[in-house]
Amino acid sequence: MTTISKDLIAATSTPIILAVLNQGESYGYQIIQKVKEASNGHLQFSDGTLYPILRKLEDKGFIVSEWRIAENEKRRRYYNITEQGRDHFKNEQTSWNIMHQLIIQLWNQPKTILA
Repeated sequence: MTTISKDLIAATSTPIILAVLNQGESYGYQIIQKVKEASNGHLQFSDGTLYPILRKLEDKGFIVSEWRIAENEKRRRYYNITEQGRDHFKNEQTSWNIMHQLIIQLWNQPKTILA
């Protein structure tokens, strides 16, 4: 399996998490599982990676959280995206689409031979 660099994971973690939460509320383990499934196992956040990012997103006002008792009687912290978070997510989508197109274009250009 391909290893994704830590730099790339760090750069993409915010838009990935906001994309998951844009689909609806979720709790930590569920976010980890959704990302793992969507990436076909190529990306799996650990607790130590995910929760600091969630705290940062909450500090920025992009998400809110609430403790609740789940059906299994365990306390879970549920996360929801805010309107500010949705706006940021839309901007991130635009930026990432531009970067994606640039990378694809550059990777698909024929090699040039320097004289």
